[in-house]
Amino acid sequence: MLVTDLRTRFREEGITPSLVADFQRHVMEFYAAKGRHDMEWRHTSDPYKIVVSEIMLQQTQVPRVAVIFPKFIERFPDFIALAKAEQTDVLAAWQGMGYNRRALNLQKLAGVIVNEYNGTVPEDPLVLKNLPGIGPATSCSIAAFAFNRPVVFIETNIRRVFIHYFFEDDQVVDDRELLPLVAAMLPEYSREWYWALMDLGTALKASVQNPNQRSRHYTKQKTFEGSDRKIRGNVLKKMLEQKNGDPEMFAKEMTEDPSRVRRIMDKMTAEGFFVREETGTYRLSDKKRREE
Repeated sequence: MLVTDLRTRFREEGITPSLVADFQRHVMEFYAAKGRHDMEWRHTSDPYKIVVSEIMLQQTQVPRVAVIFPKFIERFPDFIALAKAEQTDVLAAWQGMGYNRRALNLQKLAGVIVNEYNGTVPEDPLVLKNLPGIGPATSCSIAAFAFNRPVVFIETNIRRVFIHYFFEDDQVVDDRELLPLVAAMLPEYSREWYWALMDLGTALKASVQNPNQRSRHYTKQKTFEGSDRKIRGNVLKKMLEQKNGDPEMFAKEMTEDPSRVRRIMDKMTAEGFFVREETGTYRLSDKKRREE
């Protein structure tokens, strides 16, 4: 069995050229046969489209991104269009993605790219990771997918692959143990290689007990039902429909505690989603009105 063979060779011999070659061959053969080749963002070298797709994919599953991504790109075809757009239009286009703060960060990022980088996405992940809404893993994925840079990074699917293939089932694995393997296995074609790893990781999620549970960095995702995250999404949806409202009204419609809804709306106000009027009602934060 391939997994047993790779684990044994890695445990007994470490990272050898033959181990690297065999693993690379296995991953790329899987990708050729079963990779997700129909993703729209994999058929472009436009850094803008790749940035948008990577931020969308941070916390949303591929099928949902596949539906919303082309509509978003049609509405905002480049960084300039996104930077100039009304914030409410961006949030409306983002509906269905969840984690709506990403939409605000993406628009902030567009403004930074336009105003500070002359519309050009930096290739260096050390620069990218400090831009709004990106962070270490996404900065590397952008560098790999937009520029084919030979970057070394770990995200959830990559972690799943390396734990499954190289570590015994009773081991607790730290990312520091994975990074030398990720670096050693990286071929010249980082773009397709990371696509292949991520697709293999997704396939493993459905076929084996989640190897990431053996990661020292594993945290179980919180339940969506009854969460603040669900209330945030519902409140924003209602605000986009009505343009304004108050916590008590929304709480009654959602059968939630009014004090909880008010706390959530106050937090969303601090994050830039809403403006609280002196009357105690809330309205959507309008980009142009804020700039006047």
